[in-house]
Amino acid sequence: MKIDLKFLESRSKTQESRNKTQEARFKKQDKEGSFFSNAKKSWFLILTSNIFQGSFILLISCFSLVSCSSDDDDTIAPKPRSYFRLSFPEKKYVTYDSVCPFTFEMPVYSHMDRDKNFGAEPCWLNLNFPTFNGTLHLSYKAVNGNIKEYLEDTYTLASKHQIKASGIEEQLISRDSNKVYGLIYEIKGNAASSIQFFLTDSTRHFIRGALYFNAVPNTDSIAPVLEYIKKDIYQMIATFKWKNEESGNFPKAVHKK
Repeated sequence: MKIDLKFLESRSKTQESRNKTQEARFKKQDKEGSFFSNAKKSWFLILTSNIFQGSFILLISCFSLVSCSSDDDDTIAPKPRSYFRLSFPEKKYVTYDSVCPFTFEMPVYSHMDRDKNFGAEPCWLNLNFPTFNGTLHLSYKAVNGNIKEYLEDTYTLASKHQIKASGIEEQLISRDSNKVYGLIYEIKGNAASSIQFFLTDSTRHFIRGALYFNAVPNTDSIAPVLEYIKKDIYQMIATFKWKNEESGNFPKAVHKK
């Protein structure tokens, strides 16, 4: 059998062409595969980089928040309440003497006024402390066999402050040489009136005192002022004297019926 060489040569060229075509296709696939592989790697690197970057930013943010929170805590931490520092004047006294049947020593940084409220009697007085925004109200009554009623009224008025008070301390006053007898009520806590008292000779005279500050009661804020004025009140009581009726004409007081 005779082999056709031209046919074989043609087949060989055809196969060779196919081989080259296939080889080119493989190279193209390898190139595309490499591209996609590299693309996948790039996207993976980008993704992991973003995740790492996000985690890093989140971590930094947490540290920043903790740091800021710590700084804020130091900045906005509540501080103890404080009050203005007061300058107290030197203790000096002068004698108060008027047409009323009593005398006593009062501080030079205070001044006395008559009570001008409706129904006030001639010897109802207000000892004002303008520097400290306080007033000691004094109410004088002539005794005419009704001393018991005055005592009961004084006790009732002092007891009304028990609602706001944390306690009431009583101190007895007894000075036989001047016939001055009485009781001091020191009212503790946020009561409207911190000190009240009464003085009497038990037969003819009776006077009641009550200290008020023209401000909302606050034990912490008024404590230094109260201690300062309390010494003035005790000085007043220690120097308190009744006048003899022969020494002058006293204003007519209203007797309680």
